[in-house]
Amino acid sequence: MTSLFALCDCNNFYASCERVFDPSLEGKPVVVLSNNDGCVIARSSEAKALGIPMGEPYFKIRNLAEHGLVHVFSSNYVLYGDMSNRVMQTLSLFTPNVEVYSIDECFLDLGALYGVDLPSYAKTIKRTVQQWTGIPVSLGVAPTKALAKIANRLSKKSVKAGGVLVLTEPRHIQKALEATKIEDVWGIGRQYAKFLKKHNIHTALDFANLPESWVKQHMTIVGLRLQKELKGEPCLELEEALPAKKGICTSRSFGKKITTLDELQEATASYAAKCARKLRQQKSCARLVTVFVTTNTFSEHDRQYYNSKTICLPVATNSDMELIHYAGIALKEIYREGYWFKKSGVIVTEIVPERQVQLNLLDTVDREKHGRLMEAVDGLTDRFGRGKVWVAAQGVDNSWQLKSEFKSPSYTTRLSEIQTVYAR
Repeated sequence: MTSLFALCDCNNFYASCERVFDPSLEGKPVVVLSNNDGCVIARSSEAKALGIPMGEPYFKIRNLAEHGLVHVFSSNYVLYGDMSNRVMQTLSLFTPNVEVYSIDECFLDLGALYGVDLPSYAKTIKRTVQQWTGIPVSLGVAPTKALAKIANRLSKKSVKAGGVLVLTEPRHIQKALEATKIEDVWGIGRQYAKFLKKHNIHTALDFANLPESWVKQHMTIVGLRLQKELKGEPCLELEEALPAKKGICTSRSFGKKITTLDELQEATASYAAKCARKLRQQKSCARLVTVFVTTNTFSEHDRQYYNSKTICLPVATNSDMELIHYAGIALKEIYREGYWFKKSGVIVTEIVPERQVQLNLLDTVDREKHGRLMEAVDGLTDRFGRGKVWVAAQGVDNSWQLKSEFKSPSYTTRLSEIQTVYAR
């Protein structure tokens, strides 16, 4: 186990991605909206200074956007995912052992670097990432993951730190714990924070100083590990290979209300295909497929309806065609005429490694053929991007898709949308 971690966190990641390709946005308020342009899910520092809260519905800031006081973008997850990969690839040059924690966070193993100037090395990482990708990052370095999280958080708040904070000295660690509210500690949820405050525990230092027996009794072994981490004892290892998911769900709200079975089938088929691709990416297959549909529960004028159906497949699979086929059967059983549907989704469970699939003597599917076809489809998708090859059941028009009126181009993944540079 490493004895020194660095947490690299991209600053205002979605907003920063938009700024990379439009430098005129620097210093201006930028927000990114959720699916269907519903509410704010990312804000630049300038947008935060305007008082725009996270989760603010778009209609409440529409006036600001229309008057040019804030720049609004629809979510562009293809762009953000590609920029994230570029950041992570750059970080992997500084250490062979990394854990991609989320789309904008990464833990690095710096255990072999105690002999180097850590603040200088961390600043080099920060400078290189921004120079190579255009994304500003902050780094926190400490003996444990939990302390690295705290160091990273404080590095953003301190002007003196300049986005880089190394916590290796006991006195510095104690000051950092004292300056961190209990609700801001990684792993302390809202309910635990309320519980701890009732016991007069308001800071990370208060929590670290509790008797271990009390923590274990009230917060189980998970809470005890967190306390040890805050005291400088590593309990959480670097997870270089993420564990395979035990359940996969693909679900979206529609860009418009739909009522016909045909449109619902297209959407459900597309979600099933996405689940199948995710299964193939982790080399797994699923035995259960669940389909659900729902109307808009927030509308007082629509008739309300929700239903779901689960089907057990004869043989676990990750084939687009099979999952689409069974998802279609499930959908037909729960579809009802006369309702305006707002959302549907597909969930696959009972996931097993593809090499451990139990076959069925009565199985008539040519699984080798399906495997070759899916490999070819994935190869074309990786090479030319999404939406180039699909199953006919997914449809062509897809008028039900998400509303994204302010979406920026996919600058790095679509040749037709690459930026054009003109020489003066």
